[in-house]
Amino acid sequence: MTVSVLIADDQAMVRQGFAALLDAQDGITVVGDAADGEQAVKAVEGLRPDIVFMDVRMPNMNGLEAAEQILTRGHDPLPKIVMLTTFDLDDYVYEALRLGCSGFMLKDAPANELIRAVHVVAAGEALLAPTITRRLIADAVARRSRPRHEPRILTTLTPREREVLEQIATGRSNAEIADKLFVAEETVKTHVGRVLQKLQLRDRAQAVVFAYENGVA
Repeated sequence: MTVSVLIADDQAMVRQGFAALLDAQDGITVVGDAADGEQAVKAVEGLRPDIVFMDVRMPNMNGLEAAEQILTRGHDPLPKIVMLTTFDLDDYVYEALRLGCSGFMLKDAPANELIRAVHVVAAGEALLAPTITRRLIADAVARRSRPRHEPRILTTLTPREREVLEQIATGRSNAEIADKLFVAEETVKTHVGRVLQKLQLRDRAQAVVFAYENGVA
């Protein structure tokens, strides 16, 4: 199966560089690009890519605004959006994941990380740089010191499913969770699916935000 990609960035060199790199890979096709948020929204409507690499800072409409429009228009299936930026700021991360984006990537990441990002996101995993994940966890710890009541929906999880949710929140992949919990990777995949279904979450990225905001992580 070929994964179709759209690249939205206001810098032509970034768009061209990303496109050249990804198009050279088997199983990945760049179907278009956009120079600002408005163009990105229109391009998604017409091209229906599987994955959108979306710059945060763009003219006319920024990447977060464009992502929100794309993810609330009811496309079926929804494209997976990876936000791109030169600044790994927590506010961007939280907002992007709350909107339903599938991950967050720094523009200066090595070329192999861009290729890996396509495969990771296409497989339904969340894409979070380790440095960003660590700061999110630190913020989560600070949040847990505040009085809170767990949402009732958490009681629908079994103890094992809750363990899996805790592991998802650390940014671990299915294989890493399997090693941590001493179970098969397929078993983890089943648990992840049930967690998302029970908590009414679209993907792992939203599960990360849910876990942090509700004191699970």
